[in-house]
Amino acid sequence: MDATTARRSTALLTDRYELTMLQAALRSGAAQRRSVFEVFTRRLPDGRRYGVLAGTGRVLDAVEDFRFTSPQLDWLADQNVVDEATLRFLADYRFTGDIHGYAEGEVYFPGSPVLTVEGSFAEAVILETVILSILNHDSAIAAAASRMTSAAGGRPCIEMGARRAHEGAAVAAARAAYIAGFAATSDLEAGFTHGIPTTGTAAHAFTLLHDSERDAFTAQIDSMGRGTTLLVDTYDLAEAVRTAVEVAGPTLGAVRIDSGDLTLLAHRVRRQLDELGADKTRIIVTSDLDEYAIAALAAAPVDGYGVGTSLVTGSGHPTCAMVYKLVARAATPDGPLVPVAKRSAGGKSSVGDRKWAARPLDAEGVAEAEVVGTGPVPGELEPHLLHVPLITAGEVVGREPLAAARERHLRARAALPLSATQLSKGEPVLATELRIAAAEGVPA
Repeated sequence: MDATTARRSTALLTDRYELTMLQAALRSGAAQRRSVFEVFTRRLPDGRRYGVLAGTGRVLDAVEDFRFTSPQLDWLADQNVVDEATLRFLADYRFTGDIHGYAEGEVYFPGSPVLTVEGSFAEAVILETVILSILNHDSAIAAAASRMTSAAGGRPCIEMGARRAHEGAAVAAARAAYIAGFAATSDLEAGFTHGIPTTGTAAHAFTLLHDSERDAFTAQIDSMGRGTTLLVDTYDLAEAVRTAVEVAGPTLGAVRIDSGDLTLLAHRVRRQLDELGADKTRIIVTSDLDEYAIAALAAAPVDGYGVGTSLVTGSGHPTCAMVYKLVARAATPDGPLVPVAKRSAGGKSSVGDRKWAARPLDAEGVAEAEVVGTGPVPGELEPHLLHVPLITAGEVVGREPLAAARERHLRARAALPLSATQLSKGEPVLATELRIAAAEGVPA
């Protein structure tokens, strides 16, 4: 668990049809059939070269907290959502199956089985919505954040999007961004809940509050020290920089520019700071940045970026289109698994059977392909398998510090071909190679 605060039940973060399917399956006798569900996406958002898996840790918490409370059960009964037999089942619900998948922070590609949920149909089917809700959101933010931190080329990025998102989504977005390389967040709840470094100083309102810019800067320096960051574009930029150095001295920590032609202004401010002897004062830029704007500032004397709206909306792609599909089931609770698959037009078919995934590397440590298969794993691919155990027999075994996911992402991205970080449109940087051991399909 990332925080010491009590977590609430996640059981009603569920689409109604999952409970009605459960009711019908309980009546038909099929509810206890052993089943395997997989989470994957059929395609990446247009122009993206790779995806980033984020939210796994939150999924583990959500499954652990998937418990129906008495008020929830009373409400389901009052609304006639399900019958009494189903309510009795839900009252005792605990997930006792297994979940394995890609470790958080890993990259993925079309068809990658990023999460596999195995248990009875009754236990597994009702987890669909909450799992997809978390993974689709967090992975979209992480993918955008990864592109931004890559474009930043080692300069720190700060997540500042809390005012542009639902309050709960803002915390999740900060977490996902941190996994993908962001250095800090402005959101205090994200810092408290997930241990992410927080940062922030003052907005234009603080300057406007005071009788002069000098008064505002003096008050901030007196309160926060000379290492603070002063916002210098409320009135006249050059005058503000001059005043900032006069008030704070040459050891002023940083200045922030939030409007205008950031490339031009950063050069002017850098020159002015150096002339005033504040050659160690950093320049932070904000103002509706995205990965393209960050890349355009690569040659500018900028020391860090604050990113808000584009980050928390996935930079134009706020979801990953991940799906949760039944790929195998048994005819009895303990019988052998039979592959099943959806057959439909429009690119929405699926591939049956439980799958493994591997990403072999060439002699220089660069990923060659995303290999997804069924049946026995070829010996040469075993060292490159991607799945790790997350929940075993209902017990969480895969919880880890957020820093581990962050470090993993940087390693995984570094192992991709160099074209992965290009911002120009293109196909996924790795092809997904399917190796199907046996024919799959819906049994008669």
